[in-house]
Amino acid sequence: MSAALLWVVSPTSDFSSSTGFLESVREGNPILDSFRCKNLICHGRLNKNQKNRRSFSSMVANSNYGGSRLENGSILSLTSSVLASPAGEITLTSEQKVYDVVLKQAALVKRQLKSSEDLEVKPDIVLPGSLSLLNEAYDRCGEVCAEYAKTFYLGTMLMTPERRKAIWAIYVWCRRTDELVDGPNASHITPTALDRWEARLDDIFKGRPFDMLDAALSDTVSRFPVDIQPFKDMIEGMRMDLWKSRYKNFDELYLYCYYVAGTVGLMSVPIMGIDPESQATTESVYNAALALGLANQLTNILRDVGEDARRGRVYLPQDELAQAGLSDEDIFAGKVTDKWRNFMKKQIKRARKFFDDAESGVTELSAASRWPCVHVWAALVLYRQILDEIEANDYNNFTRRAYVSKPKKFISLPIAYAKALVPPSSRNPNPLVKAG
Repeated sequence: MSAALLWVVSPTSDFSSSTGFLESVREGNPILDSFRCKNLICHGRLNKNQKNRRSFSSMVANSNYGGSRLENGSILSLTSSVLASPAGEITLTSEQKVYDVVLKQAALVKRQLKSSEDLEVKPDIVLPGSLSLLNEAYDRCGEVCAEYAKTFYLGTMLMTPERRKAIWAIYVWCRRTDELVDGPNASHITPTALDRWEARLDDIFKGRPFDMLDAALSDTVSRFPVDIQPFKDMIEGMRMDLWKSRYKNFDELYLYCYYVAGTVGLMSVPIMGIDPESQATTESVYNAALALGLANQLTNILRDVGEDARRGRVYLPQDELAQAGLSDEDIFAGKVTDKWRNFMKKQIKRARKFFDDAESGVTELSAASRWPCVHVWAALVLYRQILDEIEANDYNNFTRRAYVSKPKKFISLPIAYAKALVPPSSRNPNPLVKAG
């Protein structure tokens, strides 16, 4: 149960069959697809070592630069994210683990910016025929987006060509990954298959793509400061889906939400870029991106309680259920009680806080990506309204599915449009804003 792809709810179509990659992942066989790209040159560098439920709707964490924001708005020092186990061992909370990934990605972006200032840019070296193959790879990614995510695809058409193609490549990889455990052939996927998929990811980042869709991503990560860790973390989320159906506390659920949804924000922000005029720190923009992923995923979880229960899954913190006087049996019974209403009110409050944390980051994106951000804002506004609909249904998310009606969607679009026009600013001085 997750939300992982920016701006649009994934369709139920059989994507895995259309791209023809499932068998190779399961069996470890090579894929021919449209061509083998072992010798494809990415970004002008010769390869010296030739050898549907989720949605793309993220950009998570209630971590803020220098600390984590609690529900009451106070800042929690990162040092308090370090816990002692019963055996006396020091362990990190999920929030701190995720924040470390944020810092790593932000550092990568800063290094690339410094390199671009200090080093002379040399012309790309492209082997005869390789550029046309690479263009074909990107075109195929665009075709997949257009076929399976129409609204998302239209949003990318407002981007610059380089950003558009890169986002297509990331979308396709995320969707293929998601289809491994949520697609029609998911029952055949094993942990070993996911291990093979991760090894294939390593090859992509080393410039050794396996098929044409991999080739597009391989070129993308050579051109933009995208770190491999969020991609690996998404695969880890797929592993969790194979064996885990309960979460003992919010710390565990937080990590799962990051794996399957927040990761997409860390993949996407380096492509969309941060506006040069932005006064926000790089880390705070990434935290806002993470916050939207977490908010969307938590909203999915609250909306789909009944559906998940029928699959034997409970994506709610077990300790918080117990504190509310509830258990799995109450969820399987599907009866709305005062205890359930009080429990849901607290869960919805938490999800809304993540939406609040997300809003600040979208306006800091590069002007070249601000128009496409109409769709990011639309996703944020509409997903938020799902929480309103749960309340309107008297918290009955057992037998009634909360959704935003078409009239309300149309009303929300001008709001998203107006928000997308807001330029980056230093309007509210806070610990997240750059000094000087």
